[in-house]
Amino acid sequence: MNIERFIANRIIRGSDNRNQFSRPVVRISVLGIALGLAVMILTVAVIKGFQTEIQNKLIGFGSHIQVTNYDNNVSDEPQPISKQQAFLKTLIQNPEVNHVEVYATKSGIIKTKTDNEGVMLKGIGKDFDWKFISENMKSGKVFEVSDTGLSKQIVISKFLADKLELQLNDKMAIYFLTKKPDSAQNGYEQRAKVFYISGIYETGFEDIDKRLVLIDIGQIQKLNYWSSDQIGGFEIALKDYKKIDAVGTEVNEMIGQGLIAQTVKEINPTVFSWLEMQDVNAIVVISLMILVAGINMISALLILILERTNMIGILKAIGARNSSIRTIFLYNAAYLIGKGLLFGNLLGIGIALIQKYTGVFKLNQATYYVSVVPIRITITDLVMLNTGTFLCCLLMLIIPSFIISKISPVKSIRFS
Repeated sequence: MNIERFIANRIIRGSDNRNQFSRPVVRISVLGIALGLAVMILTVAVIKGFQTEIQNKLIGFGSHIQVTNYDNNVSDEPQPISKQQAFLKTLIQNPEVNHVEVYATKSGIIKTKTDNEGVMLKGIGKDFDWKFISENMKSGKVFEVSDTGLSKQIVISKFLADKLELQLNDKMAIYFLTKKPDSAQNGYEQRAKVFYISGIYETGFEDIDKRLVLIDIGQIQKLNYWSSDQIGGFEIALKDYKKIDAVGTEVNEMIGQGLIAQTVKEINPTVFSWLEMQDVNAIVVISLMILVAGINMISALLILILERTNMIGILKAIGARNSSIRTIFLYNAAYLIGKGLLFGNLLGIGIALIQKYTGVFKLNQATYYVSVVPIRITITDLVMLNTGTFLCCLLMLIIPSFIISKISPVKSIRFS
């Protein structure tokens, strides 16, 4: 039998004695660990929730990787490339690639009776994945793209619909500047197209919602005097976001000269830098919570040792080593830490689940890109937080436990 564990269990069982002056300190310590762990769980859940939601929205608009003409300028008017590319077969067979689709973009101005608004039209083909837009559709439906004719339907955002006072099935005119084929450098002409609103979406990502509209890619090909073989580029969706950098490098090596592959992180560096900074905030909060929990446990351990001075003296008198006595109190401290972690998990996970399934805590969508506080927590996160907190608190107690070696058995028994 492990004598240290046996004695520690007896101390724990006898801890309900109402005369113990350590009771308030121990309860505060357990409460401190519980609250600290709950805060850590919620911090990780909210930060990961924000990161996931914003990543998904940016990826939903532009996929994980875009392949375009290497000579593209910084405007929304890409130089066309052929959709018949030698690398496509190899790309589609890549086990990390989930989907490949064509697209093209063009700037335009929506004119209504009440207002004008500059927009970016994204032309999509019949291979377009509508999942993200469908999930964020407020009213109406998506349109179909076919090879037999050009669709005049358009999907716009709720932001644009509200600002321009547009509704489903309304007719709207969009004006474009298009360079005439075989013309001089400044040979542009103004052209107009009429579209009918088939759907209205809202993602909360205002920077994109206020500009992006979806139309048939054939309309952009016709406006730009492109052939049916010419497109703006390819969008590549991956199965695992974590492999985006490696796959992006692989695709760049695969496509050859004249083309460039850019990941969504490279296209939106500011947003992703901000998201990465949130990890630093999480580390700071977790470190502070573990420090506070450790200090609380140090206080509790010292009180427990002082309260059991007589017992320590007796154990030393019958031959117990200092290391064995320290182990007894570390067992006791581990029990208290575990108790605090249990309550902390119940509190933290409980609040996280309530928020996840009810959305009780709201946010200003225009500021935070989401309407409710997003939650994302995994079993791995919980295991790491619990294990890290337990080990850190226990390690912080090792040095204070050495006070046991300073206790004299003769004095502790004499003045008990």
